[in-house]
Amino acid sequence: MLSPGNLRSYLDFEKPVAELEAKVEELRAMGEANSAVAIDDEVMRLEAKAGAALKEIYETLTPWQKTQVARHPQRPHCLDYVAGLITDFTPLAGDRKFGEDEAVVGGFGRFKGESVCLLGHEKGSDTESRLKHNFGMARPEGYRKAVRLMEMAERFSIPLICLVDTAGAYPGIGAEERGQAEAIARSTDVCLGLGVPNVAVILGEGGSGGAIALATANRVLMLEHAIYSVISPEGAASILWRDTTKAQDAATNMKITAQDMVRFGVIDTIIPEPTGGAHRDAAAAIATTGDAIAKALSELKGLDAAAIRKQRREKFLDMGRAMGRAAG
Repeated sequence: MLSPGNLRSYLDFEKPVAELEAKVEELRAMGEANSAVAIDDEVMRLEAKAGAALKEIYETLTPWQKTQVARHPQRPHCLDYVAGLITDFTPLAGDRKFGEDEAVVGGFGRFKGESVCLLGHEKGSDTESRLKHNFGMARPEGYRKAVRLMEMAERFSIPLICLVDTAGAYPGIGAEERGQAEAIARSTDVCLGLGVPNVAVILGEGGSGGAIALATANRVLMLEHAIYSVISPEGAASILWRDTTKAQDAATNMKITAQDMVRFGVIDTIIPEPTGGAHRDAAAAIATTGDAIAKALSELKGLDAAAIRKQRREKFLDMGRAMGRAAG
């Protein structure tokens, strides 16, 4: 997570902002070295100019640029949201069948004073943690752990929050040997059948079945600059054109943005991000996301198990019907 002492990482299309903010830092360093130099007015002018440039850039992002923002290394991840939103969090490990998969974080805690079960993909924030969490790409035991916790949440009538941020399920040989497809299907099935409210949030990347396994929820929310797709733009370009350099074209044609998803009825709500993306002001992004989750849960509060299942079932059946009409 970004802190004042972190070096900011700029994306290619943010170069004009990077140059302006570098000038601001140079002026501040000059002012600290020589207090007789009056720089306040110039700093304020450049900061205003940088802010305006950033706002203009982020109001017109292309799907490929949104993909880059969704993957930004300083974007807050699952554990950042847990730290900011969940109190008394008790993580649980293992699927009771094979082992522990740290790509999926799961446990119980309190959200705004109420008991919740939380599941999420964790990508990691540095080289060591990214390797530990396998870049958020879960193996079968990660999804089987998720099933175990979901069933526990239902047993004790505890709502479920799922934080989705994965390029997709891990495609390694070992994962396939241990039944990756079955584990994803089982997790999706359990999500659909839960008698307690579940709310999913696409934090960054919502990739393929690895995302759907946790995102088959009563309410699906999505951050403004996140992406949600059946395959990565690079993967689609490789299949369609046998050329990964066409990933930008694939991103545009695949309709993967939050704005596309809400238009198609795949998600329910877009959560606004701070100007410049969630990585620019992680605390604000986390707080806004918490408010959106609270609103979604409040809309489901008081429904019995049958009503919750019916609402979720109809939501996904409606998607299928709409796509069928569009295809026809």
